[in-house]
Amino acid sequence: MSEELDWLHVDETCVVVDKPAGLLSVPGRGEDKQDCAAARVQQRYPEALIVHRLDQATSGLLLFARGAEMQRHYSYEFMQRRVHKRYVAVVEGLLPLDGNWHEIALPLIADWPNRPKQKIDHEQGKPSLTRWLALAHEAGRTRVELEPVTGRSHQLRVHLMALGHPIAGDALYGDASSAARLLLHACELSIGALSVTSPAPF
Repeated sequence: MSEELDWLHVDETCVVVDKPAGLLSVPGRGEDKQDCAAARVQQRYPEALIVHRLDQATSGLLLFARGAEMQRHYSYEFMQRRVHKRYVAVVEGLLPLDGNWHEIALPLIADWPNRPKQKIDHEQGKPSLTRWLALAHEAGRTRVELEPVTGRSHQLRVHLMALGHPIAGDALYGDASSAARLLLHACELSIGALSVTSPAPF
């Protein structure tokens, strides 16, 4: 049993929760993978429908729409890139603390033989863009703020690995033993008049 959800925002259109690391966003295959953020939210709000997902290992802000009409609305806002999302991560190695936002533009595609991994593929990959800002150095690592401009699966994790600075604790793209969990947290979500923040728990 994973730790409880934090309920950060509820109104007539949506619910925003803070998902703990280790909890699935939606049910997986098998009886042991039915406990998830969606199931927990629907216990309280049966009409709630998920709009986007976080990896099981990632913690942070997750938006649910209340009803199919609102799900269409919020999904369209995501598709039009009118949703502002930011993450905090701790990565291996030292990135420059120059106060500037930098970009990683590398196309991504599913690594089918090694699912659920993704990989960079310059011929068939989908365009993917991540912005990053180094915040501080911490014992041979760098705390960074991340802004996914596109929303590909595992985008932040693969892009930082490609940069040579995998996220600490990343079992898929780095060294799982380097931290007790994946040090990646969705800390900010803004859409229209709604703006919710959640400080990183690491």
